[in-house]
Amino acid sequence: MEDLNAILSPGMFVLHPNQPDWGRGQVQSNVNARVTVNFRDQGKVVIDSTRVALVPIFDG
Repeated sequence: MEDLNAILSPGMFVLHPNQPDWGRGQVQSNVNARVTVNFRDQGKVVIDSTRVALVPIFDG
């Protein structure tokens, strides 16, 4: 499967579509289909971006 989060870069904000209770997260890194995100209510999580399409937040 292709990298569903290739456009994400450090500093961008995202939501996890299957974990709404984690709140808003900030991308820390995006390397080799592994996106590290620091979520407000969950902490740092490494996501396999070939399996989960994070939802970018563009409204600040």
